[in-house]
Amino acid sequence: MNLFNSVRLRVGDTIFARIAGDEGPARRDRIHFSQGPRRFASDSAIQRVHSDASMFTGGMRALLLQSLHPLAMAAVDQHSGYRGDPWGRLQRTSTFLAETTFGTIEDADRAVAIVRSVHDRITGTAPDGRPYAASDPHLIRWVHVAEVDSFLRAHDRYGAQPLDAAGRDEYVAETAHVARALGAVDVPETVAELDELMRAYRPELKGTPAARRAARFILVHPPVPLALRAPYGMLSAAAVAMMPVWTRLPLRLPYLPIVEATAVRTSGIAITTGIRWAMGAGAPPAGD
Repeated sequence: MNLFNSVRLRVGDTIFARIAGDEGPARRDRIHFSQGPRRFASDSAIQRVHSDASMFTGGMRALLLQSLHPLAMAAVDQHSGYRGDPWGRLQRTSTFLAETTFGTIEDADRAVAIVRSVHDRITGTAPDGRPYAASDPHLIRWVHVAEVDSFLRAHDRYGAQPLDAAGRDEYVAETAHVARALGAVDVPETVAELDELMRAYRPELKGTPAARRAARFILVHPPVPLALRAPYGMLSAAAVAMMPVWTRLPLRLPYLPIVEATAVRTSGIAITTGIRWAMGAGAPPAGD
């Protein structure tokens, strides 16, 4: 049993180090153990979803889906260091999710204020000539709905304890608070409203060269050690399998429905279960 726990801790520490960085342990203690009121209860839908290993697959799907908005992708391509420092960007994103989900209200509000300050400085012109601003409520809402849709679908498919219909609506409503704090307006608060907004954004979405470069970076040339390529490939295959059919051609993603319904889903369950085992059933994978 000691050997079993030793292996589990070693694997869990390796995953944790990649996601949280060198300062991960200190951030985990601050986020989870600081005294003060929390916005969300420990049994809330948002904490259940964001503490589950399915977030790994959901996060990858969210990045692919978000890239389909030309203005949002232009902002990432021109201002983000995702190619030069992909792990740093992941660590910042996971820390923000952890702070706004599990942290004190004071820490969560501070994290939102920092992100809003960064957004205020990000402006530019997309390759198609249109101006963009990261503080644009319409773009903030797109990033939000793509994330929420992805996290929820991943949890439905790979979560340890998927939510019922009421719990899924509760999750959408709870995440809406963070989106509004970041500057989004008319944010969905039910699954039906989320689905409606996803459909409403579709005419604006397209596969740009920047979006396809990002997809190749995430799926074909990931910044992971050779030893982790196989499990990473299982995660990425599971993420692609959850992408809507209409996204496949714009992003040059494969579409093999029979394989996705059998082998990919089986491997997705296996890798998610493995991550859950390695990190502990109750340990949040994002920023903890």
